[in-house]
Amino acid sequence: MADAYFTAERWGGLMFIVVGAVAIGVAAWTWRHGAFWRGAAVPLVLAALVQLGVGGSVWWRSPQDLARVQHIVANERVRLGLEEIPRMQVVINEFARNHWIEFALVIAGLLLVALAPRGTAWQGAGAALAVQAAVIIFLDGSAERRAAGYLSWLQSL
Repeated sequence: MADAYFTAERWGGLMFIVVGAVAIGVAAWTWRHGAFWRGAAVPLVLAALVQLGVGGSVWWRSPQDLARVQHIVANERVRLGLEEIPRMQVVINEFARNHWIEFALVIAGLLLVALAPRGTAWQGAGAALAVQAAVIIFLDGSAERRAAGYLSWLQSL
């Protein structure tokens, strides 16, 4: 199970990297297409930087995490309850906190879309913020489900 979890986490990190790169590409490509798109570029790039950082971190860290957990499972199972299970409980709690922030960002983005004058930078910023936050909710939801399954497996050992 650890192998499947960390492999999936690594691919999830790659998805964050791809989404971030696409967002930067969209921001750069649309920059000259009016106020709406210039406004959209700011949250696209800011969220993309977060996505690239998180995705890159997960991508590079996953193989070392897998090796660490495989060693613990094979040689020092007592460390599961002292280290890995508490670490995963913190990770799952962070997902719950992050969901509140992400949902608030979607709402803020949608409010900007609804309330800002049509075609303005503020409306573009709202649209991009809502889309980026929704994408992050989806990607985080997938990661949270993987984490919950992995934690259940750890607790069963």
